[in-house]
Amino acid sequence: MSKLHIGFLGLGIMGSGMARRLLASGFSVSVYNRNAKKAEGFAEAGARVASSPRDAASGADVVMCMVSDDTASRAMWLGDNGALSVVKPGNICIDSSTISVDWARELAAAVEARRGEFLDTPVTGSKTQAAAGELNFLVGGSPATLEKARPVLAAMSKSVTPIGPVGSGALIKIINNFVCGVEIIAIAEAIAMIERSGLDRARALEVLTNGAPGSPLVKTVSARMTAADYTPNFLLRLMAKDMKYSIHEADKLSLRLTTATAALDTFQKAIAAGHGDKDIAAAVELLRAK
Repeated sequence: MSKLHIGFLGLGIMGSGMARRLLASGFSVSVYNRNAKKAEGFAEAGARVASSPRDAASGADVVMCMVSDDTASRAMWLGDNGALSVVKPGNICIDSSTISVDWARELAAAVEARRGEFLDTPVTGSKTQAAAGELNFLVGGSPATLEKARPVLAAMSKSVTPIGPVGSGALIKIINNFVCGVEIIAIAEAIAMIERSGLDRARALEVLTNGAPGSPLVKTVSARMTAADYTPNFLLRLMAKDMKYSIHEADKLSLRLTTATAALDTFQKAIAAGHGDKDIAAAVELLRAK
């Protein structure tokens, strides 16, 4: 399996760590990133740096994409010099981006039209887990295709979880992220309330993080909020995007996500205030500024 050739598209916060894990595991890898500067250093690590998505996918057994949203994913697969133009029968196409269910299904149909096989495989975990090969893959697609792709996914992960048919991975990921988004805004509001009230912040947060509200996310994000460290692990604007995807999907089910809608409003105001390209923890600054 280590002789498989992989075309990897997207070298951002997550993709760069994932591509390096594939190289460290002995796979032959061609990489492409829209901003060529981010591809610097990959040649020294053993990758072939491609000039386009089509170039990266040329000759690959597996093509994998990790970008920001539907628009970026569509450009990688179907845009000018898109990767799908060179996909051959039997090739496996994997999109690990957090994308909408609609786009995951449309992309799957496009891959299948070329007699390729498709998996939507979004991940949980952030920058640190990507670099360490400790992501959790949430997989939509056929079990047979997953088994073929499992050695590739295993090189980047601590778990690979089949969810259901194509689109299932995308759906559970946006559900996961809307719950995370609600938690982030809740702890941001709690910190703002603690600070304005005059409570000892350290002691108050100890109560919250060691009690029932103290999820791993709340513990991690509250520490960034108190330190005012907004070095990106997960961009705030991308969380807002994921909230929008979840609200859209719920609308199709005649379900109103009231908590997600309220949290999205705060994220959008934080973006308008200039925090969009900071870590999600920066949402607290909007509340501190009031």
